[in-house]
Amino acid sequence: MNAKSFRNPLLVVLTFVVLGISPARAQAPLEPAQMSPRTIFYLIWRGAPAADARKANSLMALWDDPDFASVRSAMAANMLASSEQKPGQPKLTVEQVQEFASLLENSFTVGYLAEPAKREAAGAASATDSNAAGGTGAAKAKPPAWNGMFFVYDRTGKEAVLAKAILLMRAQAKEMPHISPVTIGDAQVLKIEEKNSTTYWAEHGKYAISASERSVMEDVLGRLDAKTTVAGPLTQLAAYQEAKPIVGSGVIEFFLRIPNLKEFAPDSKAGDLKVGQLLDAAKLDAIHSVCGHVTFEGAKTHVQAAILGDTAPGTPFDIWTNGVAAPASLALVPADAISYGSTQINFLGIYAVIKRIARAAFPTGQQGNADLLDTLAQARIGMPLPDAIGLFSGEIASMQTNPSLDSAKQVYFFGIRKKPETLKLIRTVFSDQLTSERNEGDVTYMKISLGGSQGNAGVAQWNFFNLAVMPDMILGASRVDSLREVVANRGKEAAGGGLASVPQFQAGRAQYPENLNGLGYFDFQKVDWQAMKDRWISEAKKSAAQKSADAAKKNMPATTPTPDWLLQANPQVFARHLHYSSSVSWKDAKGVHWEQWVE
Repeated sequence: MNAKSFRNPLLVVLTFVVLGISPARAQAPLEPAQMSPRTIFYLIWRGAPAADARKANSLMALWDDPDFASVRSAMAANMLASSEQKPGQPKLTVEQVQEFASLLENSFTVGYLAEPAKREAAGAASATDSNAAGGTGAAKAKPPAWNGMFFVYDRTGKEAVLAKAILLMRAQAKEMPHISPVTIGDAQVLKIEEKNSTTYWAEHGKYAISASERSVMEDVLGRLDAKTTVAGPLTQLAAYQEAKPIVGSGVIEFFLRIPNLKEFAPDSKAGDLKVGQLLDAAKLDAIHSVCGHVTFEGAKTHVQAAILGDTAPGTPFDIWTNGVAAPASLALVPADAISYGSTQINFLGIYAVIKRIARAAFPTGQQGNADLLDTLAQARIGMPLPDAIGLFSGEIASMQTNPSLDSAKQVYFFGIRKKPETLKLIRTVFSDQLTSERNEGDVTYMKISLGGSQGNAGVAQWNFFNLAVMPDMILGASRVDSLREVVANRGKEAAGGGLASVPQFQAGRAQYPENLNGLGYFDFQKVDWQAMKDRWISEAKKSAAQKSADAAKKNMPATTPTPDWLLQANPQVFARHLHYSSSVSWKDAKGVHWEQWVE
């Protein structure tokens, strides 16, 4: 059994997590307090919950609903299908899918350990000695590429199913590996050697363990047996302590520690370029970790995540703004909107980061070459690139008001600061694609071609995109009537009759800081699920017919018809279990934070 053998089951796990199969609080095979301080990344899944907990939570109840079975089976089969399946090899049956999916009822931990310093030093010393001797064996003396991945699974009650899965995946392998027994510590381990990789596999007590390095397997076995004598656990590191309010609990959790990247390539070069200079310019060391967890609080699912570090100016955190109390687009969203999302991005901050890295990429005395892009941009758009970027406030938003979630009714918002200069920029950039422009009061409507030949018969409507440029906002939609609806209602919404006045929206917003750089809302109860299904089927049939016609012209097989799971799915299952979702994000001195509630 090798690491690649777990690729598809892990994808299944991640898919199920997103869809709400989640455990009550339980012990993981390897908790953070047991992990090595060399741990760079871990993801913990604590197993499936009891039946009463599943019924209480909206997402889990949706997953377990019999009317969701066709979708559930289709997703599981797709995830469990091997990408390396041999031609003519039978696909997994429904019974096999259900049996192997039951492995997810138990907990697991997957992680990655950094390369030991002693190993790095030994490899460097060997290469130095070989070079000093005038030999050509430096490359041979260097240790092979490090792979610190490990996987620990609690196989209690799943021994037979796990064995069956292993046999099946070995049968699907392209080549037979060389398997030999070895002893690591007190454990009997299988060493699986393939053409380009080596993996260690052990069934030790109630655990199944896989690792790509002998030393990693030894470390994990020692920690599981509580016999390790190495340095203190991961939880003592500063990066973990900083993330402690978010990690260390939850039904599922993950933690990615950002190491000192210069230690990986202090002298690495690309031509005359030192990688260390680029890392200094990027200031990636300001980011300490990425972490998050999922908890279930009755019917609600709560997701928390963060990018933590030093948010001082001049760091990658400049990508995000400090936020606003209320996005400008919110005043244009009606109370009956089904979904709304707004994000505040610091475009000038992104430009500054890119410019700083570009300057570092050139040798001393040639940093002025980094200004070449600015020169080309000014020649093309007629204004300095920072001025053009500065025309946009940084807000990007969208809303949907159609119960069937018709994409033609989706409206996008782009915040701007100076309308005349913005119009000039649009005319310059889309000069050959701008097909019409007209003013109606303080709104300028523009139609832009996204493809095809204007003026020729048969050009489809989706080849065009419509803009409504207002004094502080650009609206965009595939249909101009969707824009006119927003423009016509803007006074009413701004007067207090919009989404911001909805009690459910207000209650969610009140829990978080005053200034936010991200805000999301979705009212599942306003969706016409049957109409959405009918539209999806209709669009799928049209797409399949068109692709089949194109395939026939090329003597290729016809396109697969509409998937059975879509035809069989009962759309009302979503209405029974899904009610409301809200999300927010903000930046403070500790990092960028994101939270979402789903009920």
